[in-house]
Amino acid sequence: MTIRITVNGRPEEIEEGLSVAAYLERRRIRESVVVEFNGTVLPGPERAERILREGDRMEVIRFVRGG
Repeated sequence: MTIRITVNGRPEEIEEGLSVAAYLERRRIRESVVVEFNGTVLPGPERAERILREGDRMEVIRFVRGG
């Protein structure tokens, strides 16, 4: 079964039961990121525990270096 969430302003369909950490891993997002989950910054240790549900909204912010 799938659910609909919004990531960085774009709707996505994902399989039900994924944690935030599993979502990031499946998208191969391994570098340092900040995750805003339903309007609140989600600390790294909580990402494995937080299960995504229908209608959740995430912003995944990657740090970029440059000069």
